[in-house]
Amino acid sequence: MNLPGVLYVLMLGAATLAVSALVGARAEIPLDQRRSSYEDMSRDTRAMQDDDMSNPAMLAVLDGEALWNAKGGASGKSCADCHGDARSSMKGVAARYPAFDEPTGVPVDLEQRINLSRERDQKAAPFRYESAELLALTAYIALQSRGQPIDPPKDARLEPFRERGRASFNQRIGQLNLSCAQCHDDNWGKSLAGNIIPQAHPTGYPIYRLEWQSLGSLQRRLRNCMTGVRAEPYALGALEYVELELFLMWRARGMALESPGVRP
Repeated sequence: MNLPGVLYVLMLGAATLAVSALVGARAEIPLDQRRSSYEDMSRDTRAMQDDDMSNPAMLAVLDGEALWNAKGGASGKSCADCHGDARSSMKGVAARYPAFDEPTGVPVDLEQRINLSRERDQKAAPFRYESAELLALTAYIALQSRGQPIDPPKDARLEPFRERGRASFNQRIGQLNLSCAQCHDDNWGKSLAGNIIPQAHPTGYPIYRLEWQSLGSLQRRLRNCMTGVRAEPYALGALEYVELELFLMWRARGMALESPGVRP
């Protein structure tokens, strides 16, 4: 075999070993060992999240507060007209989503609930997924639950959707043939490409990622993971994302919300 061929084999072998290192006996993280990815960040990044004057997501929160009080749609009503002061009416709400939506018969996440309320109550057009408006209003509502424990609804109608989310978390996908669980349950705390593998708890969404230089939803992050293992991502708003979020919120039950979070 010529030198280029030898190098190719060596490189392929190294890549195979790297992927194999992420594969092991699958076991969920014990409740007393769960940790937020906040704890894996640098001191400077933690300080950025902790200080509302430094947290870049707080600019969107201010926009969200304005949207909360803005009248819109054919109803001419604002969120505040129905729900009052968000600091009291929305406290703990983000900790209980996704939740079951009776008219559609499926679970919806917080962003979808906001859009459903716009359509049903305000008689207004829904915001586009990942739009500045939807992220801002979601961040403002989520802020009211900061520090509250994640408390998934005890609703039997959610169980089949949550179990599908669990199956998705454990299913190998993409050209790299990896599952979420292989990284975030089996190998959290280890280093991959110079980064610490987190446990992947959804405690800070919407989050401001320094990599993105913008605010983003959990669905955006899940799409990033799917493309990272070279799998075809679902369209934004897909039920598969909501099912996965249902499982992730159950997996993070009892952990404190940090919204809006900052991540590298």
